[in-house]
Amino acid sequence: MQRTSTRGLFPPMERSAFREGVRVMAPMGLPVAVWGLVTGAVMVNAGLSVPIALQMSVMMYAGSAQLATLPLLVAGAPLPVVWATSLVVNLRFVIFAAASRRAFVHLPWQQRLIAGYLNGDLGFALFTQRFRNATEHGNPEQWGYFFGMNTFNWAAWQVSSIVGILLGNIVPEEWGLGLASYLALLAVLIPMVRGMPAVAGTVVAAVVSVAAHDLPLRSGLLVAVAAGVTVAMATEKWRHRVQAVAA
Repeated sequence: MQRTSTRGLFPPMERSAFREGVRVMAPMGLPVAVWGLVTGAVMVNAGLSVPIALQMSVMMYAGSAQLATLPLLVAGAPLPVVWATSLVVNLRFVIFAAASRRAFVHLPWQQRLIAGYLNGDLGFALFTQRFRNATEHGNPEQWGYFFGMNTFNWAAWQVSSIVGILLGNIVPEEWGLGLASYLALLAVLIPMVRGMPAVAGTVVAAVVSVAAHDLPLRSGLLVAVAAGVTVAMATEKWRHRVQAVAA
């Protein structure tokens, strides 16, 4: 069993792996920053005060959940409804955590808590790609790579989100930041769609998300994610079965 540090907020990390994680995430910095800038500006333009918007950005650290709950907050919806909506939108992180738990299960709870807070869609996808064939799980190399990626991603998001919050009432709508945010997300996602399982899962998730758009509490996102993951896993098993038969 890998020995881990029981002190501090972070486990022992290889510096070279941390730097590698930063390098891998760096090309995604601009799209993430655009998305964070737009999210911050939208929160202020919707009527949230600057202190509340700043608190929301740091505490939630989830663009999809922030934008999903924002209309409810502005409309004065009961807090349980806001919490339930945020929970449903972020349930995909349960899947992420379950898929990568072997690398973190032996860490102290406070280190796992920080890892869970920093983890995101990009971090999970890149971490899974990097160590999908690993025979050992939970070591300084993996922790360094994970925290290198995700601390960079967190910093890019928070800095840009804070800028958007502070300048939200100044930036004119004619700049078309809404369209820029969607283009930024596409720039992040398209290079990550590699192989038949990923393509199949992405296509199914996209179709289901459109078909389930009107489900209550924005649960269409959860349904789409579940459908995409299921199809991707089924395609992966089918591919291994075909390869085994061919061999």
